Amino acid sequence: MGRLDDKIAIVTGAASGIGAATARRVAAEGAHTVVADLNLDGAKAVTEEIRAAGGSATAVPVDLGDIESVRAMADAAIQTYGGLDVLHNNAAATHLAARKDLAVVEADPAVWDDTMRINLRGTMVAIQAAVPHMVARGGGSIINTSSGAGLAGDLRNPAYGASKAALINLTQYVATQYGKQGVRCNAIAPGFIVTPASSGSAHGAIREAMLRHHLTPRLGEPEDVASAVVFLASDESAFITGHTLRVDGGLLAHQPYVADLRDA
Repeated sequence: MGRLDDKIAIVTGAASGIGAATARRVAAEGAHTVVADLNLDGAKAVTEEIRAAGGSATAVPVDLGDIESVRAMADAAIQTYGGLDVLHNNAAATHLAARKDLAVVEADPAVWDDTMRINLRGTMVAIQAAVPHMVARGGGSIINTSSGAGLAGDLRNPAYGASKAALINLTQYVATQYGKQGVRCNAIAPGFIVTPASSGSAHGAIREAMLRHHLTPRLGEPEDVASAVVFLASDESAFITGHTLRVDGGLLAHQPYVADLRDA
């Protein structure tokens, strides 16, 4: 018996990395899973993996920057499975963060506009489309992927960080406005998670520097975030809403000099 038996879930950004791991885990826990991504071929590959393992899944294209595409994603879940119980807003404009999200003085306002349109407005539209269907079923759970970048400053990616900080505030607003109708909304703030997108930074000196500042003996993996999503999607977290759960190996739990003192 799974923790999400017969629930209907959407996972965005589910063709790879954290989203793919989450889609597989949600389906393994019994949910009918909509695997949504801009990369439809990747979403289809994850869907086939889920089905081969005995799960229930369907692949749907979605472009978070396109309002009608986001609405069509929600409609696909309703048409395919008859409702919606869980929405994991995981997709983000990581391609902009990787190449174009420059320091504030050098920043291109157009990149900020695109980042907010995808990361923040796209998530809002997905929530807007999902909430009425959740209310009709007596409630539901929305999980937004924020980031440690939304909780503290860094040397890079200020637009990405600002968008992720805004997601935390949006999470609290949704929890406040729809909680009495049975809809919970929480956020997850992953730290340094080793995914295909971060693999270039997960080796050598950068990896060792990151590991020094973790309180765990290893760096994070997509499955760590997937486990947190399952908990927040399940009835086990029925009394938790408006919360941001850090999944970061303790990266932001300590004074900035701890790693240096440990080495000394």
